[in-house]
Amino acid sequence: MRDLENDTISSTYARNIYANVRAVLSAAVDDGHLPRSPCSAASVRPPAVSAARVVPWLPSQIRAVRDALPERYRAMVDVGSGCGLRQGEIVGLAEDTIQLDSDTLRVTTQVKLIRGVAVFAPPKGNKERDVPLPSSVASTLRRHMAGHPPVAIKLPWGRPDGPLAERRLIFTNTAGGIVWRSNFNALEWKPALAAAGLIPTPGPGEPYASARQHGMHALRHFYASVLLDAGESIKAVSEYLGHSDPAMTLRVYAHLMPSSSERARRALDGIFGTTREP
Repeated sequence: MRDLENDTISSTYARNIYANVRAVLSAAVDDGHLPRSPCSAASVRPPAVSAARVVPWLPSQIRAVRDALPERYRAMVDVGSGCGLRQGEIVGLAEDTIQLDSDTLRVTTQVKLIRGVAVFAPPKGNKERDVPLPSSVASTLRRHMAGHPPVAIKLPWGRPDGPLAERRLIFTNTAGGIVWRSNFNALEWKPALAAAGLIPTPGPGEPYASARQHGMHALRHFYASVLLDAGESIKAVSEYLGHSDPAMTLRVYAHLMPSSSERARRALDGIFGTTREP
């Protein structure tokens, strides 16, 4: 457990690993392969949850990263920061889920890796959703699709040996295939982060620094921060992000919600006036 806490992975991911290991060991005890689970010892505790708060990017940082990306990938930033999609959902965005003349984007599919095999799958938690489609993002997608027409891609559905499913993907790589997350992050995203000044530019032969807090998930944080700052409800933000419940959204983003004290003062002054008779 100490190794998990000292690793550079996020505390939430570390706790998920711990939970999976604990479940496997508990099953081994139930099946008679182990007399007792090591996780039941009093000295073993799950990795602590980090108290670090999300710090959203500034609009200038969003623009700087976008401008530093190759042109064919720039609209991915618009979809992430303007619609709140996860990276796998952006990569799996298909032509038939977007009605550019409407005001809604339907999130139905993600591309994920299972044992190194790319598959189509439902969004996280098997939770399809509709999100508002800003006109600015719709315009960007029109221009992107005019220059880079959607490509029909066939991948297994749900699991590596699942039935083949075809989607006309909006974002593809230069070879007309899927955007592989590892390649994109290493070859496109991190150089853009460095160009935007978010991570150091490495010296010759040196790798880029770890940029976990500046992954594409930062676009979702920006999206949530903008909606909350505009007064959108935590329930609506949770639905747009595809979270399992609003409580999860509140835990992550409560500190970004505008203070209600000034609204309360205005409301009460509107009823009682700014002064009262003695």
